[in-house]
Amino acid sequence: MCGMKCSGRMQIYAKRWREDAKLRMNVTLCGSLLWNTAYAVLQFGMGIWHRSFWFASLGVYYISLGMVRFFLVRHTSRCKPGEKMHEELSKYRTCGIVLLFLNLTLALMIFFMIYWNRTFRHHEITTIALAAYAFTSLTMAIVNLVKQRRYNSPVYSAARAISLAAASVSMLTLASTMLTTFGEGTMPLTERRILLGITGGMISAFIITMAIYMIVQSTKKIKQLDTAKE
Repeated sequence: MCGMKCSGRMQIYAKRWREDAKLRMNVTLCGSLLWNTAYAVLQFGMGIWHRSFWFASLGVYYISLGMVRFFLVRHTSRCKPGEKMHEELSKYRTCGIVLLFLNLTLALMIFFMIYWNRTFRHHEITTIALAAYAFTSLTMAIVNLVKQRRYNSPVYSAARAISLAAASVSMLTLASTMLTTFGEGTMPLTERRILLGITGGMISAFIITMAIYMIVQSTKKIKQLDTAKE
């Protein structure tokens, strides 16, 4: 009897999960927020341990992304996807602006990291943990980027863009860590700087392009909605 009740409840929960887009979106965004916060704490921890401006700055960067995610979660907890399109587009544009300014700051941090050669040799376990986070984040960001087409929601699109930006920066951190931990003594400093400069430049350019696209597209659609109302 107990087994039948449990099975019935599971079916009810599964049906609600399939049919309730708002529930799926909230769970996804909250999970991303927790994941983001945990990684920010890790970066702050390494910044304190190594007395590193680079890791502390990354901690601030991820905390800032977490605050933007919280800003989006507050909206999805109140409204269904696409219910208030004008408000969602405004938030989508705001996220693009925040990403743009954050990434300009990140570009400056990358420059000083390469200029001062502020990289650190980590324990292999720490390096593996960073690699696991980076590849998991990138994979999930790409998968969710494809899934976002199911929802007519700029807020959800903004959340996916933030995830992709965070995953890209984590790949840069991983590249720096791998070169220092496993490449020290086998690759000249100049080559490491060139490789990190190219990687950082490509990631920075990608995020800036994505942020500008978000700003331009949202502004265009907001004008279309305003014109339609008139």
